[in-house]
Amino acid sequence: MTAIDIEPHSSAPSRSTMVTRLRRLIDAGTTEMAAAVLEVPLSYYRDPAVLRRERSLVMRTPLALVPTARVQAPNAYIVRDVLGTSVLVTRGPDGVARAFLNYCRHRGARVVAVDGCGSARRFTCPYHAWNYDGTGQLVGLPGEEGFRDIDRADYGLVELPSEERHGFVWVVPTAGAPMDLDAHLGPLDAELGSWDFTGCEFLTEREIRARVNWKAALEAFAETYHFPYVHGNSIVGMNTVANTSAYDAFGQHHRLGFACPWINTAPHTDEHPNPLDYVVFIYWIFPNLVLACSPIGFELIDILPGDDPVECTVHHGWMASVPAADDATRAGYASLFEQVHAAVRDEDFKLLPTCGDGILHGQHDHMLIGRNEIGVQHVARTFADAMGVALR
Repeated sequence: MTAIDIEPHSSAPSRSTMVTRLRRLIDAGTTEMAAAVLEVPLSYYRDPAVLRRERSLVMRTPLALVPTARVQAPNAYIVRDVLGTSVLVTRGPDGVARAFLNYCRHRGARVVAVDGCGSARRFTCPYHAWNYDGTGQLVGLPGEEGFRDIDRADYGLVELPSEERHGFVWVVPTAGAPMDLDAHLGPLDAELGSWDFTGCEFLTEREIRARVNWKAALEAFAETYHFPYVHGNSIVGMNTVANTSAYDAFGQHHRLGFACPWINTAPHTDEHPNPLDYVVFIYWIFPNLVLACSPIGFELIDILPGDDPVECTVHHGWMASVPAADDATRAGYASLFEQVHAAVRDEDFKLLPTCGDGILHGQHDHMLIGRNEIGVQHVARTFADAMGVALR
């Protein structure tokens, strides 16, 4: 059995070595492992006080909230709910992507009434028709004589800290909070920069609401141990070698390599220029985003906590690495996503609420995370460290 330290590495191995690493594991009938089994107390998942600290953490952490592919053109916008806070991300006429609180400065109504996306040069409040431009400035208010003494410049939409980098608009959902994306990404920054997310075409996104702790939901995408039992007959299980993965930490974040069954056909060299031909790369970007990279595109699994410890919201999306040149190609992308989404919705999130029930009503002391679930251990240790929860 192979054992590796789960502490963050100073530098992770190149993706080009992943095929060789995984093939050696498959030949040995094993996987990369943590040093020991990990015991996680049930309070880590079900204590309301822990959830309150997690929600506060999310609201003050840079989130890869919107792919650049969703707001590529000037005046494009998208509205996202982040823990009950409505966030408007738009690309202004100057080409700069910005994030705002989606609340009118007059009486607080949502400027864009419904979550979703579109294109608009102006955002007009449905209550009294105050309107704002793509840079968030207040540019019009009916009955202006009733507000003769105000300076419009003081009443634009409240801007949130944001930065566009590596094909995402990163947003801290709290106005005035610090935004240090360099510190947040740390060693993952260069790794994300080596992917071409900016040139992708966004296809679609679906929402799932589930009765399970959000960290338990994130854990489902950090191991292949469950694949034969949950995904045995679906596209996920048929295209992945079960209970075999290579793991690399990037500070709070991690990368997993999941082997495709045809990896044994890869040339026998130490490095492979196109490892995506044989490997699916899974990133966890702390705290909430799972990013699955395949030869065709990128799966986005954005998981946020609910109001209850055993409640979460999932935004499951997909973008093509090469924009579709015709309707037939786009239909092929859509068909692929439907198969993957069915596995997530009807397999993962059919089973996960039973885990949520066990978390809520279980009378045992702790959950057990195996050495072979090294990615899950990293998720648990990272959150526990951030929340001050003791693990064993």
